[in-house]
Amino acid sequence: MSKIEYFLTAAEEDEIVQAICEAEKKTSGEIRVHLESHTNIPALERAKELFSILKMDNTKEGTGVLFYVAAENKSFAILGDHGINSKVPNGFWESVKARMQAHFKKGEFSPGLIEGILMAGQKLQAHFPWQLGDENELENEISKG
Repeated sequence: MSKIEYFLTAAEEDEIVQAICEAEKKTSGEIRVHLESHTNIPALERAKELFSILKMDNTKEGTGVLFYVAAENKSFAILGDHGINSKVPNGFWESVKARMQAHFKKGEFSPGLIEGILMAGQKLQAHFPWQLGDENELENEISKG
C-alpha cells in the first residue's frame, strides 16, 4: 500500500475541503489540493505539470492556487497562477510553505494544509474579494494521483 492511502484520514480530508470552502467564500480565487504517493521530479515541477492538467490555469482572473504533496518523497509545493502572483509580496508563498513545513515536521499534515489554505485564502480575499455573481470555477475536492 502506498503512503497516499494513509496520508490523511477521511475526516482530515473533509476538514481540508471545509477549509477550502471557507477560504473561497470570501474570494473569487480557487484553491485545490492534489496528493500523490511520489514524484520522480521536483515537487514544484510536478505542481506545474498538474496545474494545467487540473485546469487551475482556467480561472477568469488567474487566481488559482495549487497545494501539491508527494507523500513518499516528503515534498510539497504551492503554486499560484499569474493573477495572484502579481499581487502577493515576494516571498509570500515561501512563508506559507514554512508555516506548513513546521506542522509537517511534527506529522501534522492536515493542520499544515489547513493553515496554508487559509493563509492563501486571506491573500486572495484581499486582492480578489468575492463579488455578486462569482461562481466556484473548480472543484474543492482533494484530487489524487
